[in-house]
Amino acid sequence: MKLPRVRFSGRRLLALVVKEFWQIVRDPSTFLIAFVLPMILLFLFGFAISLDSYGTRVGLVVQDSSAPAMRLAQAYQHSPYFEVTTSRSVEPLRKGMIDGDLRGIIVIPADFGDGVARMQPPPIQIITDGSQPNTAQFVAAHAEGVRSQWATIENAERGVSISAPVDVSARFWFNPELNSRYFLVPGSIANVMTMIGTLLTAMVVAREWERGTMEAMMATPISMGEFIASKLLPYFVLAQFSMTMCALASVFVFGVPFRGSVLTLFAISTAFLMPALGLGLFISAATKNQFVASQLALITAFLPTIMLSGFVFEIQSMPVPIQLLTHVVPARYLIPALETVFLAGDQWGLILPNIGMMLLFGAIFFFLAFRFTKRSLD
Repeated sequence: MKLPRVRFSGRRLLALVVKEFWQIVRDPSTFLIAFVLPMILLFLFGFAISLDSYGTRVGLVVQDSSAPAMRLAQAYQHSPYFEVTTSRSVEPLRKGMIDGDLRGIIVIPADFGDGVARMQPPPIQIITDGSQPNTAQFVAAHAEGVRSQWATIENAERGVSISAPVDVSARFWFNPELNSRYFLVPGSIANVMTMIGTLLTAMVVAREWERGTMEAMMATPISMGEFIASKLLPYFVLAQFSMTMCALASVFVFGVPFRGSVLTLFAISTAFLMPALGLGLFISAATKNQFVASQLALITAFLPTIMLSGFVFEIQSMPVPIQLLTHVVPARYLIPALETVFLAGDQWGLILPNIGMMLLFGAIFFFLAFRFTKRSLD
């Protein structure tokens, strides 16, 4: 049975929005998802998770007691990248590698000092744990880097000038220290907004159907525009408030630089909330079941935001079919925009295309949501 259409009324919309806000206030789970979980996620990615390879436990075998070997050993012991356990042979450290207590073993050979005196230092041996390939590459690269830096200082002290065929001068813009927190924390804001915008909204209409209040609302003189707007506006405000809270914590608690403007940050978050809220409403209207809606929201929004948005895994390193799949994930366009406004500033040439893509996905999801949300009790 279809009910007659009615005209839009701002007064009815305000009453419905107030009613929805009071429903949010009375629901403890909404506050848990909107305020407690975002802070847990932010502190998790800010403090507990790090992609930096500082303090990696390695073993150092010094088989030579010459002065050059001792100076090289001290260079490894003072390196911030390593936590060194020293030994005179490999055997005592082998068990540590097998048990996973050590991620690598660096061996300075017995004839190292003699080789340095002849201007032909023998190579050092670097043994890494191949069960963790990324860590193994970090250990090998940093171990070679420490040796190379030691060799440069050693040659300078001895008055030996060795010119390299290519002089490389590396400069890292926007994140000179290559601190992983600077992109993990802004990226976690995308997870927070996805969780509030999609997960909470996905259960809004489904909750009305499960509680049997949808029939009562359809019997009142409200339009579908008023109904949908009343469901989205409170969660839009809630998501913006949570985003602001996370942005303030990012700057003042985690020390992430903020080089853009507040208006740009809100423009980016508003553009992303369009597809997030639209997808949640579409899922809610299509399923009419809170449990199914929440599971679909996790599968279609939250997990892709973590796995396929470039938040943790680089998109360029994914297989080509997966790279193509990432283009339909709205968070793929949010995270670069957030990193740009935090680390580089208001670079509109990079931000505007991402905003445009998010608004396009928002229009698609809202169209689907309107098609499935009908003023009908069938």
